[in-house]
Amino acid sequence: MASSIDTASTSKPRTIDELRQLTVSINRDTADISLSGKALDVLSRLVEAPEQTAVRTISELSAGLGINASTLTRLSKKLGFAGFNDFQSVFRQAIADDDRYFYSRQAGKLLSVNQGSEEEIHIFERLGAETKANIDGFLRQLDVASLKETARLLSHARRIRIHGVRQFHAFASFFAYGLGMLRRDVAPLDALRLGEAEALSQLEPGDVVVVASCAPYTRSVADIAGIANQRGLFVIAVTDARSSPLVSASTHAFFVPHNSSFFSNSMGAYIVFCEGLLNLVAHELGEQAMQTLEQREKLISTMRIES
Repeated sequence: MASSIDTASTSKPRTIDELRQLTVSINRDTADISLSGKALDVLSRLVEAPEQTAVRTISELSAGLGINASTLTRLSKKLGFAGFNDFQSVFRQAIADDDRYFYSRQAGKLLSVNQGSEEEIHIFERLGAETKANIDGFLRQLDVASLKETARLLSHARRIRIHGVRQFHAFASFFAYGLGMLRRDVAPLDALRLGEAEALSQLEPGDVVVVASCAPYTRSVADIAGIANQRGLFVIAVTDARSSPLVSASTHAFFVPHNSSFFSNSMGAYIVFCEGLLNLVAHELGEQAMQTLEQREKLISTMRIES
């Protein structure tokens, strides 16, 4: 990897989608150019908030990113643009009169609440609006081809293991439970609590590991993704940014924002994404999914689990 963002000749991306794909390729070290970790993080943050990149001056953007304005100029030239204005034109073109960016434009503004309401209600109103903005954020970044291939892998791979820790332990449990309703051999990675090494040793090339984490990233989850990739497993990453350490080892990566006034990382949009992906798997499995659900319902009835 390069340690700087020195100017280099390259064919410049022409759309936001091309910029986003280039960001992932750079992280995976499959692009014709390379960036330092800091420069990659800057690029990732720019393409994830195109409405902000489009309307703010270079000084405002650099201040918000905590960098010098000259860094944005060098990054623009590294990517093949004449300068920052040329680079910014891609973002301006993308959001001009485009309804897809309505909510993301709104998300950049201070969320307002009704002054006549109780403060307790304000808290819920604000979190609800922020979660809606996060959902809109991942919706406009979804790649249809990646979704289809991921649904196919989650439907037909021999084994599926899902890994997340801290807050994402809940995400992993929810995903494993939902996917387990549709097919066999699905579980959290270390369901038996024998350790991740033992759990990975039970998997074979072609099996799937789903990993989930967002900033501040849990190092062990990124390590698991890298080892799984080295062992020939398919890695599906659910994370927040193209500069995430989970991306480089992933077969497919999906990006879900978590910006909110919640005192920790907001999980609302992640659960919505999870539900959508599970619905795609159910659609892919078709009649097989229906039969599996019916069998589960009969077992629940036989065991009198539900009152």
